[in-house]
Amino acid sequence: MKKKILQILTLFILIRGLESHAQNPIMYADVPDMSMIRVGNTYYMSSTTMHMSPGVPIMKSEDLVNWKIINYAYDTLADVDAMNLNNGKSTYGRGSWASSIRYHKGIYYVSTFSSTTNKTYIYSTKNIEKGPWKRIAFSPSFHDHSLYFDEDGRNYLLYGNGKLSLVELKEDLSGVREGGIHKVVIENASLPAGTNIGLGAEGSQLIKKDGYYYLFNITWPRGGMRTVVVHRAQQLAGPWEGRLGLQDLGVAQGSLIDLPDGRWFAYLFRDYGSVGRIPYLVPVQWENDWPVFGKNGKIPDTLGLSASKGLIPGIVSSDEFTRKKKDRDLPLVWQWNHNPDNRFWSVTARKGFLRLSTGRTDSLFVKARNTLTQRTFGPVCASSTLIDVAGMKEGDVAGLAAFQRKFGQVGVKMVDGKKYLFMTNAETNTPVEIQTIPLQQQTVHLKIECDFRNKTDKAWFYYSLDGIKWKPIGNTLHMEYTLMEHFMGYRFALFNYATKEAGGYSDFDFFHISDQISQHE
Repeated sequence: MKKKILQILTLFILIRGLESHAQNPIMYADVPDMSMIRVGNTYYMSSTTMHMSPGVPIMKSEDLVNWKIINYAYDTLADVDAMNLNNGKSTYGRGSWASSIRYHKGIYYVSTFSSTTNKTYIYSTKNIEKGPWKRIAFSPSFHDHSLYFDEDGRNYLLYGNGKLSLVELKEDLSGVREGGIHKVVIENASLPAGTNIGLGAEGSQLIKKDGYYYLFNITWPRGGMRTVVVHRAQQLAGPWEGRLGLQDLGVAQGSLIDLPDGRWFAYLFRDYGSVGRIPYLVPVQWENDWPVFGKNGKIPDTLGLSASKGLIPGIVSSDEFTRKKKDRDLPLVWQWNHNPDNRFWSVTARKGFLRLSTGRTDSLFVKARNTLTQRTFGPVCASSTLIDVAGMKEGDVAGLAAFQRKFGQVGVKMVDGKKYLFMTNAETNTPVEIQTIPLQQQTVHLKIECDFRNKTDKAWFYYSLDGIKWKPIGNTLHMEYTLMEHFMGYRFALFNYATKEAGGYSDFDFFHISDQISQHE
C-alpha cells in the first residue's frame, strides 16, 4: 500500500513539474515571422500582421515565454487605395511582411518591406514602448531582409529568396549606398536541404557569435516539410558554408536568442491550420561553432523556462469599451482590417460602447472598412458580444465574424425596415446565407466558438436574446488557412457596413473572449 501511495505521489510531482515549465508551442496563436533581440534581461519581438493596421506588432517578455504587445512600428503603412479598401482595391495577404528588429547604440530599429508599395521601411525609436517612431522609406522592396549593423560601422541588408544578396545602406539608412557592396553572397541557399526545392530559402535572420556570422533561413523541399537551413561565414560578403539545421514538424523560420545565463534557444514557427503560424522555442547547443537544434534533432514538448501564463491579456483580451481619460481609445490587442476611416468609429460617442458607423456602401464584408479584429487562439476559444442595433439603416449589416477569406458571420441585418438575425458561411469562397430569424428587439448577444485541436478547424455560431440561454444558428464553418489570399490565422471581427445607404451605426457593449467552448460532436 505504501509503495502504491509513493508511486501516485511521484506521478503527481512529475505532472506538477511539467506544468511548472513552458511547453511548445509557446503561443497558440498567429505570431509568424518573428525577429527577436535581448536588451539586458528583457526580450523584444516583432512579427507580421500584413494588411492589418496598426502594423508590425512589438512584443515584450521577461522570460521568453510570456509576451505582451507593447507597441506597433506604424499606425499606417501607406495612405493608398489598396491599404484603404478604396475603389475596389485591397492588399489582403500583402501589406508588410517579415520584419527585422535590432538595438544599436541606444536606438531600437524595426525594418520591414512591402510588395503593396514596393518599398523598404526602417522605423527607429529611443523608447520602444512609447515612441515616437522615425520612419524611413525607400525603393525597392528588399524581400525578407535582415538588417545588420556591422562592427566596422557600415550598415547592411541581407535579403532574397533562394539566391541571397547583401546590400550596403547609407550611413543614415535612407537608401542604398552608391558604390557600396551589392552582390549575391549565396547562390543557392536551399542547397543544404537538397535539390528538389519548392520554396527557396528565405526569411533571412542574421546574428554574429565568436567571430562567425550565422544566417538562418526557411526552405521547403518538395514532398517534405518546412526546414531550417543555417549558413556561416567569417566575412559578410562570404564565402558562406551551409548545413541543414532542423527538419521536424515543419517548424522553421527564425533565428537564435541567448539568455543571460548562457543558454541558447531558436525561435521558430509552425503552420498549424486555420489558427495560423504558431511560435515554438527549441533549445540549441553549440558544437564546432555550429548550432545544434533540439534533442537528437527533435523539438521537445517541454522547456526549462517559466510556465506560460496564457495569452490573455498579453496577445488577446476582453474589452468592456469603458475608457478613462488617459486610456488609449483601443488597447493594443486590437487591429483594423486595412486602414480604418477614423471618422466612422468611436468609443466616446456612447459611453461604454464601441460605435461603428457607416460612411459609404459596400457589397461584401471583405470590402468593408472599419472591421475591428483580434486573433483567435488555441487549442479552443470563444468570443461574444452584445450589440445594440437601434441605429441601423436599411441594408445595414452588423455583427461578429470568424474572419479569413473563408469567413463565417453571425449578426443582424436590416431588410425592408425589419431586423433579422443571420448566419453566413463563406467556406466555398462564395458567401451563403444559411439561416435568418426575425429579431423583435434592439439588442442581441452573439457568440462564436472555435476548435483548433489537432487541426479540427471548426467554428460554431450562436445568439442569445437574454445573454443566458444560447441558441445555435446556421451551420458549422470548416475553417481553412488560405495561404496566398489572406495569409493569416482566423480572427474574431466586429463589423458594421452599409449596402444601401450610409449614416447608420451599431453599438457594441463589450467583447469577451474565453478559452472554453461547448461540447461538440
